[in-house]
Amino acid sequence: MAEVTAALIKELRERTGVGMGKCKEALQEANGNIDLAISNLRKAGMASAVKKEGREAKEGTIGVGISDTSVALVEINSETDFVAKNDRFKQFVQSVSSDLAKTNPSSLDAFLHQTSSDEPSLTIDQYRASLVQTIGENIQIKRTMILPKDAKRSIGVYSHLGGKIVTVVEITGSDQEEALAKEIAMHVAAASPDYLSPEKVPQEIIENEKEIAKVQVKDKPAYVIDKIVEGKINSFYDTSCLTKQKFIKDDSVTIAQLVEKRAKETGHPLLLANFIRWGVGQ
Repeated sequence: MAEVTAALIKELRERTGVGMGKCKEALQEANGNIDLAISNLRKAGMASAVKKEGREAKEGTIGVGISDTSVALVEINSETDFVAKNDRFKQFVQSVSSDLAKTNPSSLDAFLHQTSSDEPSLTIDQYRASLVQTIGENIQIKRTMILPKDAKRSIGVYSHLGGKIVTVVEITGSDQEEALAKEIAMHVAAASPDYLSPEKVPQEIIENEKEIAKVQVKDKPAYVIDKIVEGKINSFYDTSCLTKQKFIKDDSVTIAQLVEKRAKETGHPLLLANFIRWGVGQ
């Protein structure tokens, strides 16, 4: 029997979209012949899935699962927005999101091999493939993320445009600030910051911004150039860094000041620790 390597399994998955486990089985049955494996997959009832999964899937939904231990995000893509609004697709997204939050798998591949809570006779990936055949469009689970809960962390989630954009904000120092975290998550959806704070901006980005600013004022005296460049960098921080942005609901305070104000009110050392902004197809 020819060796069925990980690279061969990966190639078959990329060519067909079928789960890794099923690809391995098909290759073993085909003695390592990838074309025969594809043919066997079709004969085994995966034909429509194999055919359709070569098509681009850029629409879809970002699902959110919440359990006692974690908050989970999963992007599930379809070919058209019409299918993303289909009730069966929505049920699949809800089921997958819930399973992800409850089971905390180590990776996307491990998750795809788990048993589905909605369809106990199928793995998550087999459930997905069955939906492809039923609906008639390519459907792919693109990415997942799991954020653990703890006694000193508040997680706020905001879903915009029916799951087209999902944002998450984490505040440390208390587990009672979910409402504040969600308010800031709504801000993130609208303001789309690139970085959490000035300290998180890569040095090469800062240097590039400085060079751009210097070119724009190259005819000014050196001492003037330095002040102008400093001002432009601060302006860059104000628009690109979440902590420096003006709060969309009250532009008299920055996001950092909003958190500081709440920390004083509660007596807890609150810290804006992280934000995530996912958009379908990004």
